[in-house]
Amino acid sequence: MEDILKGLGKKAKDKQTENKKFFTKLKKKAPKKLDYLMQELHESEFEKTDCLKCANCCKTTGPLFTKADVERIAKHFRQKPQKFIDTYLRIDDENDYVLQEVPCTFLGADNYCSIYDVRPKACREFPHTDRKKFQQISHLTMKNVAICPAAFNIVEEMKKRIKI
Repeated sequence: MEDILKGLGKKAKDKQTENKKFFTKLKKKAPKKLDYLMQELHESEFEKTDCLKCANCCKTTGPLFTKADVERIAKHFRQKPQKFIDTYLRIDDENDYVLQEVPCTFLGADNYCSIYDVRPKACREFPHTDRKKFQQISHLTMKNVAICPAAFNIVEEMKKRIKI
């Protein structure tokens, strides 16, 4: 996995122009069954991808925390939401709550998440490759292919299957 992650950034950068053109066309004219295809590609990829061997998302980026996330996780820790915010979060440039630092505070040395059952929505949905109206989040997908080997593979397979 280390070798894959070492080369992922360069591979994603090499494909950036190609991906950008593809997603621009996809936004203009998305296939009717795009959501079904993305669900299929996502499920197929994650049958062979073990996130616990990677956890690069948790090591290199931090999720946004919604108000609901803060309340749920604070409750898990039996603390007031403001205490959770003061302890773990900061407000970023876009006025969103994010982790004070990465790698994620809740990521263990074994790549397990200590708050997995109550983790933020952004973590539950990452890498967002099975979302409805997938073409609307192409900017996010472009970032995620450089972080997540599964997202990279899904986009590459998607380009093979969708001829635009």
